[in-house]
Amino acid sequence: MTELPELSGKAAVVTGASRGIGYGVAEALIARGDRVAITGRNEDALKEAVESLGSERVIGIAGKAHDLAHQAEVVERAMEAFGRVDYLVNNAGTNPVFGPIADVDLDVARKVFETNVISALGFAQKTWHAWQKEHGGAIVNIASVAGLSAAPFIGAYGISKAAMINLTQQLAHEYAPGVRVNAIAPAVVKTKFAEALYEGREAEAAAGYPLKRLGVPSDIGGAAAFLTSEQSDWITGQTLVVDGGIFLNAGVA
Repeated sequence: MTELPELSGKAAVVTGASRGIGYGVAEALIARGDRVAITGRNEDALKEAVESLGSERVIGIAGKAHDLAHQAEVVERAMEAFGRVDYLVNNAGTNPVFGPIADVDLDVARKVFETNVISALGFAQKTWHAWQKEHGGAIVNIASVAGLSAAPFIGAYGISKAAMINLTQQLAHEYAPGVRVNAIAPAVVKTKFAEALYEGREAEAAAGYPLKRLGVPSDIGGAAAFLTSEQSDWITGQTLVVDGGIFLNAGVA
């Protein structure tokens, strides 16, 4: 980023942000003047992301999202660096299995839930106690359209994202009125995480979307920026579907 905007006075934690959707979210928040703590498993990739986003406004903390010590370190370091954590964006996720749900390895399913759901709850608890309980803020959980209906061959992932949507509602109810909690449910976004769904066949994959393209990280970044802004002050407990219109095709042969 070549020109930094004036500081907004707000700060955020964005998990899984060394690349892809998380990076796009961090970029959008920085573009409006927020300071951001980003996380990721790969330390080298995280360092590159910090340098690219701007080390004046960004810190990176490497670790696994489901690790409790890592969660505590992230929030502690964000508080030390920024003095506050107004916004949390839970983006870290995994989907290591592809196949019928009848044959899914239950240990793998547990790993999916640990990373996609339990880690989001852990971060939400820690930001709540560190800052948001007394000062307010907003949380955005990155879910998926796979959590809104059956998702053949990625069933464990879809079930975890459905749980994340319900977690969003639970948190929204308990954290109100000071903290708003919403979710975003993207369809296929062009990231390394989703490459298997479109690589070598992007035109074919995009053809079924009314908007005739797949998503890009900035699409989700813009939605997250909105849901953590004053423009969304009367929105909580909702799931914003950002899908290029693909759900409009439901039930159409």
